[in-house]
Amino acid sequence: MRTRLSQIVVDSTDPAALVRFWAALLGGEAVDRARGWSHLDAPGFPRMAFQPVPEAKAVKNRLHLDVEVDAIPDATRVAIGLGAVAVGGATTDAQGSFQVLRDPEGDEFCLVSG
Repeated sequence: MRTRLSQIVVDSTDPAALVRFWAALLGGEAVDRARGWSHLDAPGFPRMAFQPVPEAKAVKNRLHLDVEVDAIPDATRVAIGLGAVAVGGATTDAQGSFQVLRDPEGDEFCLVSG
């Protein structure tokens, strides 16, 4: 059996706004779809789809994205300028460095550098 990850779906109270944050961060064009959905085909990533849900995020993510960047401090400044919030400071361990952030709806993601 051959499988392939084709899409990551994110629950959102405002898909049209959240897709634009991710498009600005990752590149690609935000696309608004029927029934309040939006999606993004960013270069080098599976499609990210944003589905409307009535409730806001309430607890820690069970899954998060690691976005590889050249320089964590520079990428963190860009992400914050787009509406992300840093969670603590950058951390370095045996696998490299990472910075935890939250997107405008509170979903955690990491900027990583090897």
